[in-house]
Amino acid sequence: MAAAQGRLSDGAGGMDDAEEEHGKESRAAQAPLPFRAAVDALRAARLRPQVEVEQVPPPQRLAPFAYALEAAVVDGEQDLADGRLVLLHDPAGHDAWRGTFRLVTLVRAELEPEMAADPLLPEVCWSWLTGALQARGLAYGEPSGTVTRASSHYFGGLSARPAASQIEIRASWTPREGLGGVPDTAAHLASWCDLLAQVAGLPPAGPGDASVVTLPQRRGPQSH
Repeated sequence: MAAAQGRLSDGAGGMDDAEEEHGKESRAAQAPLPFRAAVDALRAARLRPQVEVEQVPPPQRLAPFAYALEAAVVDGEQDLADGRLVLLHDPAGHDAWRGTFRLVTLVRAELEPEMAADPLLPEVCWSWLTGALQARGLAYGEPSGTVTRASSHYFGGLSARPAASQIEIRASWTPREGLGGVPDTAAHLASWCDLLAQVAGLPPAGPGDASVVTLPQRRGPQSH
């Protein structure tokens, strides 16, 4: 998982950093109450221990208010899968969202080449996303997204490396709003982590449907 970008500074950068932090705090204080409540729920969510989550800078132009997280499924010093989840909020509403909130995600993992060749893999991966939401009883609407698989073959000086395949899920959906116009973002985050764990090949956190298919453990996980 790519780490959040650091900020280099010299001895004269302290004041700039302080002003930047003050600006962030000021913008956060101006955010509408439903968005602040939704973000607080994300920060307080309890997740399975194999998933490491950190806040990262959100995209600036997708919505008036945004909050972003990156996560990795970790086994020792190795990342089995990683992804990003972005919460968007437009108090005026958005026709395409049919709501005032939107969740946008990217999930990535490496696959065994034979698994990547399965013609049903894209449909299965999409069903993992919708199934993770449904398993927690979450109401949502307007889902959309893509499932992409890619293969890399190495030649010349890199020919000793085995072929590698990757699956990538890009998706977005509208979480239904509850009391006070606030969606249950903690539960949506937990379901997203369920998806990450499933893509990584981990067993379900609790009793699950025997018909659910999980990716086999991948060869050569990326270093964390």
